Amino acid sequence: MGIEKYEDMSALEMDVIKEIGSIGTGNAATALSQVLKKRTKMSLPDVYILGYNEAIEMVGTPEEIVAAVLVKMSGEINGIMLFVLKMDFINAVLSSVLSKKIEDYMDLTELEKSALEEIGNIIISSYVNAMSGLTGVRINLSIPSIAINMLGGILSVPMVEFGYVTDKLMMINGKFIVDDKVLNSNLLMMPDIESLNYLMHKLGVD
Repeated sequence: MGIEKYEDMSALEMDVIKEIGSIGTGNAATALSQVLKKRTKMSLPDVYILGYNEAIEMVGTPEEIVAAVLVKMSGEINGIMLFVLKMDFINAVLSSVLSKKIEDYMDLTELEKSALEEIGNIIISSYVNAMSGLTGVRINLSIPSIAINMLGGILSVPMVEFGYVTDKLMMINGKFIVDDKVLNSNLLMMPDIESLNYLMHKLGVD
C-alpha cells in the first residue's frame, strides 16, 4: 500500500529522504562556497514531518518577519520547495555578494532581492539535483520568487497547496557554517503524494 500522507512514511522511507538531504546539503555547501568565495560547510540534515504549528515553533514565531524563496517542481515530480531566509543568512550573503548589510527586511532593494532569489534557487536546485541524480527522474523548476512576510503567512503557502491531502509539512533542517559562523537553514521539500510514491518506487522502497 502506498503513502497516503506524509506521516504515513516508514522509517526506511524517511531514511531515503535523509539521504537525498545529505547529498543535497553537500551540493548546497559547495555551491554556496563558490558564490560567497568563503569556506562553507553544512551539517548533516535532520528531516521532520511536522504539523503547521510545530513547523512554526521549530523555525521561529508566527509573527516573526522572514524572507522565503519559493520554487515549484514539475515533470515527473510535482510539488514545491520553500527555502526560509533569516537576517543572519541574508546578511552573510549580501555582505559577500554586494558588500552590503541590512537591518530590516523592508530595506531590501530589488537588486538585493534578486541576489537572494538566486542564492535560494541555487540551494533548492542542489536538493532537486540530488533527488534527480538518485532516482533518474526528470524534474523541472519554475523561476524562483521571493516573498517577505510573517512566518505564519509564509508557511501557510504549502498548507494551502497540499492541505487537501495532508496537514503536515516535510522540513529539512541543517546548519551552514560559513567561515566558522553558524547559519541555520530551513527548507520545505514537498512533493505531492503521487510524486512521493513515484519517488519511493524509483528507489525500490515501495
